[in-house]
Amino acid sequence: MNTVSNPLLDFSGLPHFEDINTTHVTPAIEALLDENKVVIEKIRSDEQPPTWESFVQPMVDVSERLMRAWNQVSHLNAVMNTPELREVYNHNLPQITQFYAELSQDQQLFEKFKQLRASAEFDLLSPARKKIVENELRDFRLGGAELPSDKKQRFLKIQETLSELSSKFNDNLLDATNAFSLLIENADEVSGIPDDVLAAAQQLAEKSSQTGWKFTLHMPSYLPIQQYADNRGLREKMYRAFYTRASEFGAPENESDGANWDNMPLIDKILALREEEAKLLGHQNYAEISLATKMASSPCQVLDFLRELAAKAKPYAEKDLQELQQFAAETLGLQTLEVWDIPYASEKLRQARYAFSDQEVKQYFPEDQVLPGMFKLVEKLYQISIEPADSIELERKIQYWHPDVKLYDIFDADGTLIGRFYIDLYARESKRGGAWMDGAITRRRTDCTQGGSAVQVPVAYLTCNFSGPVTIDGKQRPALFTHNEVIVLFHEFGHGLHHLLTQVDDLNVSGINGVEWDAVELPSQFMENFCWEWDVLTEMTRHVETGEPLPRELFDKMLAAKNFQSGMQTVRQIEFALFDMHLHYDFNPHGDKTVLQLIEEVRQEVAVIFPPNYNRFPNSFAHIFGGGYAAGYYSYKWAEVLSADAYGLFEENASKSVAGVVNYETGSRFKQEILAMGGSRPALESFVAFRGREPQMEALLRHNGMTTA
Repeated sequence: MNTVSNPLLDFSGLPHFEDINTTHVTPAIEALLDENKVVIEKIRSDEQPPTWESFVQPMVDVSERLMRAWNQVSHLNAVMNTPELREVYNHNLPQITQFYAELSQDQQLFEKFKQLRASAEFDLLSPARKKIVENELRDFRLGGAELPSDKKQRFLKIQETLSELSSKFNDNLLDATNAFSLLIENADEVSGIPDDVLAAAQQLAEKSSQTGWKFTLHMPSYLPIQQYADNRGLREKMYRAFYTRASEFGAPENESDGANWDNMPLIDKILALREEEAKLLGHQNYAEISLATKMASSPCQVLDFLRELAAKAKPYAEKDLQELQQFAAETLGLQTLEVWDIPYASEKLRQARYAFSDQEVKQYFPEDQVLPGMFKLVEKLYQISIEPADSIELERKIQYWHPDVKLYDIFDADGTLIGRFYIDLYARESKRGGAWMDGAITRRRTDCTQGGSAVQVPVAYLTCNFSGPVTIDGKQRPALFTHNEVIVLFHEFGHGLHHLLTQVDDLNVSGINGVEWDAVELPSQFMENFCWEWDVLTEMTRHVETGEPLPRELFDKMLAAKNFQSGMQTVRQIEFALFDMHLHYDFNPHGDKTVLQLIEEVRQEVAVIFPPNYNRFPNSFAHIFGGGYAAGYYSYKWAEVLSADAYGLFEENASKSVAGVVNYETGSRFKQEILAMGGSRPALESFVAFRGREPQMEALLRHNGMTTA
């Protein structure tokens, strides 16, 4: 393969993002698929008893090359989406899906793994490698390896179709989000909206040679309108547009030309195919398949967990709503509190009760202070150092997919490079919404030609959708983050540290690989807790105008408001998790009940806020229809129990150290028992090794202010 002419085939270092174009994708993927097939065939034909070195390692090596290349394409499709890239991505996606689906059904490979598991060599393998073999056997069964040949073909077709439908779901959502914009020319209609949001909206209007303010459904534009716009009609118009995205109400004007962004037909097909997949494998429902790779043992256990949490949270949620309704009626003149009034009224109530606003706090969180402060925290916790990669002399120029992207290096205490991460913080039309971490390169130990070995340095992508720098009155201001956005940033960095600080040498259980899905959120949610620590915030705040750090008085108000409406927020997440689990557990996709009727039933059980009939939330629920959270959305709350309880040990040890919760001894233990171990052992074992016992719910309830004590 020619690695010079095709940057996707060069694995010698960081990706060559600036050199990649759409013409490189298909040739690279075809070449790497062919390479994989040759290696697999050689392994199949080997009549010697399978060993790790002769059987497993060659497959790991060749598969990693394919996934490294494809991950670059997938990443670009998510952050720099164009019609041309989308077309080539969707052209190659079925080939990738089919290859791995066929691999998971390969009877000869399955038998070889069973032979390795039964061999004397298995007993000599490291715990990490034993875990990999056990995981492979499980995944072969889940992949249909034990099916008869006719059912294998149907199973493969289901995998291919599901992959295409999920991609189409995400495309529809991005297109529907980008298609909407609202131009306002009357200043009276934008009353209450913060200056930096108006400045960004004005600049957006100017880009399209318009005057006034142009608003979109991207979060940095949409959310401040819901929170601050005095214009109730504007809030309602934006709410309707946001919650009818990718639905029958939001069909594009050019639908006659072949475009159709309604995701509900895709949802129906996805659910039917998932149920068929489960039945083919002998399971009663798709939830059983999903939970086979998670900590939770059954759908009933998950439902019981969610309902126990709902029973504790709903009284607080009802109290939250009652207080908000009373405030809205008495203070704002809103006798009927509509859903598009709730963020606005909530912000007004927060200001009245705690005498501060999100906008006031935002002035203390400029990006150029937040990032160094966050880095300083983890440097203290884990005895590492973080430096901009551009300050390091490299063999070749670092390439980025967008000018806003930055790259940082992580060094161990002895100066060894142990990880790298890209940060892409700002929203743009070519980028799908939300925030996420993904791996570009995974740590592993590789053989060298001289007979030794070397550690492959892991690399991560950290992606958010925040507002970028703006110009106000001719003066450039850095990006300012709300405290909630700071929490999101810490969350994604927690995922990144899980990927980057692993000490596991085998790729399949290194970093987040092989970690049960309902434990993956533990390191990310754990990091969020530090956003409420005074000693941490003083290092990462600076008023954008005065340069003063966050005042203690304002912090105390923030802390007092920390659990403001936590009951409402908790039952909302439980609503989504119950909806997801019921969809994949006891919902009949061929029955009379619709998806919309199911979510309404769930709301009647646990919700306190009920949206209008036109609300089409499922059509934008990308976590479960366009991502990996099907029958797994409960993981956020499940892992929140783990993360709160883990942070509880830092709180307990704080009094024993002058460093408080930023305690290296406890941090070192967390790093070694949780982050470093990756997926090399069951997540529960890692948690118990760190905490000294199994997880308990009390810390979560306490952190959310839902205890009577």
